[in-house]
Amino acid sequence: MKPTLLVLAAGMGSRYGGLKQLDPMGPHGETVLDYSVYDAIRAGFGRVVFVIREDFAEDFKQGIGARFADRVAVDYVFQRLDDLPAGFSVPPGREKPWGTSHAVRASRHAVHEHFAVINADDFYGRDAYVRASAFFSSLPAQTTNEIAMVGYPLENTLSDHGHVNRGICKVDEKGFLTNVEEYLKIERESDGHVRGNALDGNRHVIPPGTLTSMNFWAFGPAFFGMLEEAFVRFLNEAGTQMKSECYIPTIVDALIHGGHAHCPVLQTTSPWFGMTYPDDKPYVMASIRKLIALGAYPEQLT
Repeated sequence: MKPTLLVLAAGMGSRYGGLKQLDPMGPHGETVLDYSVYDAIRAGFGRVVFVIREDFAEDFKQGIGARFADRVAVDYVFQRLDDLPAGFSVPPGREKPWGTSHAVRASRHAVHEHFAVINADDFYGRDAYVRASAFFSSLPAQTTNEIAMVGYPLENTLSDHGHVNRGICKVDEKGFLTNVEEYLKIERESDGHVRGNALDGNRHVIPPGTLTSMNFWAFGPAFFGMLEEAFVRFLNEAGTQMKSECYIPTIVDALIHGGHAHCPVLQTTSPWFGMTYPDDKPYVMASIRKLIALGAYPEQLT
């Protein structure tokens, strides 16, 4: 069975200032997401599932999903604030969903095969999808609990226009992930060093060459069971906090340290760029035009 691409597209784009998933970037109105799905299809993915919000569902289906309906199976699931495990409820006053793990969890009834997770507004490049597809193809038959991560050098993923959040990774000599921690407010500072805030609140220098997770993950369907257990623990510990979020890197890190998972890092040669701030748009558009000139993509995606 071909793997599924799970696209996390429910975010508001609060720092960007709008629905950046629908913002045209290519020469014929293509969005970053158009290129992601195009790359996934030619890498061998057979289905795309979009995690979206109900309030912009029709606009998204007409503006994005309809572009691929004749080339790949397309489905949608909704990330809802009140979609919680039994026994839990939304604290009064909470308006924000519960993070990337909550978004992936929204697809638990729709995805039953191996799947890759990406952000809707990040350009990952063809090689990243090829490596994820090859990873799935290398797995023994009936394997359902494997995990892998596509890794990028941190310095290639920063924005010149503000801070970013990243999963900062440590990798052993065999190429397996040994630690991943979500860092917040990462940026290059006036002294030239890149710094970010760890989850403990302390700010640290992040060395050059550090690999980072850009939220491109490869999972077997058994991950949903592991995610559910971790999400319940998160809600018990931090579910009453108004802005608490449960991140995929945090869950994977706990699985690794608990001896429940091994996670090879698929280091990619693909360029990465993303839409975090409005001022990122000219760079993204220029980068796409350059890739088209190099023959990586056709002038117009069809």
